[in-house]
Amino acid sequence: MSILTYKGYQGRFEYDPDADIFHGDVLHIADVVTFKGRSIDELKTALADSIEDYFDLCKEVGKAPQKPFSGRFNVRLTPELHQKAAHTAATEGISLNNWIAHAVERAVAGQHA
Repeated sequence: MSILTYKGYQGRFEYDPDADIFHGDVLHIADVVTFKGRSIDELKTALADSIEDYFDLCKEVGKAPQKPFSGRFNVRLTPELHQKAAHTAATEGISLNNWIAHAVERAVAGQHA
């Protein structure tokens, strides 16, 4: 699977050799938004068109489009790991939230190095 992005929305797509076409769907929202194309350029255009159509439909029905990310998520840890992370954050003089955000930034940066 591969990912394309448009206006903060991520579209996951794959190639269907039987139909000789790429098809995909928008991730991280409950509403169903799909797109398809025969080339990567067509797929990029189709994703953008589908997102814009989604915005238009939401406006038409009087609802706000779902946002793929709020910047908030819950993390479940063992009590022991939670305690160790909180202790480490306090030792570094930062909040647990900031400490976790920095840890995620380091982990993500390491994947793209």
